[in-house]
Amino acid sequence: MNAPAEIKNAEALGLTIEPLSPNIGATIHGIDLSQPVSDELAATVRAALVDHKVVFFRDQEITVEQHLDFARKFGELEVHPFGPQNAEYPEVLGIAHDKDNKGRENIWHSDVTWRLEPSLGSILRAREVPAKGGDTLFANMEMAYDELPDDFKEKLDGAVAVHDFANFRHGLRKKGLSEEEIEVYNKRYPNPHHPVIRTHPESGRKSIYVNLAFTQYIEGWDRTESDAMLQFLYSRAATPEYQCRFSWENNSIAFWDNRSAQHYAVSDYWPAVRRMERVTVIGDTPV
Repeated sequence: MNAPAEIKNAEALGLTIEPLSPNIGATIHGIDLSQPVSDELAATVRAALVDHKVVFFRDQEITVEQHLDFARKFGELEVHPFGPQNAEYPEVLGIAHDKDNKGRENIWHSDVTWRLEPSLGSILRAREVPAKGGDTLFANMEMAYDELPDDFKEKLDGAVAVHDFANFRHGLRKKGLSEEEIEVYNKRYPNPHHPVIRTHPESGRKSIYVNLAFTQYIEGWDRTESDAMLQFLYSRAATPEYQCRFSWENNSIAFWDNRSAQHYAVSDYWPAVRRMERVTVIGDTPV
């Protein structure tokens, strides 16, 4: 695939884009996110994101405001309704684990597919990381689709799956919310119906768009057949050839495309501390 024009201009902007693996992931060198990001720089980052599915930045000692400013170059930002609320910066989702709170993000998923308009992408910054462990894996779901058997592609053409925030609903019950209070969330976030095979709005490429965390069933299919197909599609993310693995350092940043990639946060560092901050860019309705 020919690189987009914006990527070809990277060198002129002082950037180096270094692939992390053959099929997904790249580190962008030569950018300082503590400084205002021009529209031209943002366009190059966006093109690299679409091309590589996830891009990484090292040694970015930035403020929360600078994190937000960078994210806003790519769209409006969401406020996560189920995460810890930051009164001063509601768009910032804190994700912290220690000896009393073991990591729970060790499941392949794409963020917030339970929204009618799931996120374009997430920008995660490492504030404090363990000496060892705590890596994040990313999987290229476009490649996963490309390598499906032709009869599977034909069968899945036009198929629609139902998504739900079921895990967060369980959390609300554990917090003591009544069913009446939870019903407010049910009405605010009704179960969306997303295509099983999504077309990327910028590249036009197709990808598998179901995930173990939030997808419930394929609409109109026999439940046994639906479950079997979903389990097979979920398993594609675990294929090593589709993956890259990112080892965090303090002030590292990962920006991943939720429209074409899934991720898995390895929870192997307990009881050490891992403290991150995530800002998420609102996306569009999947087609």
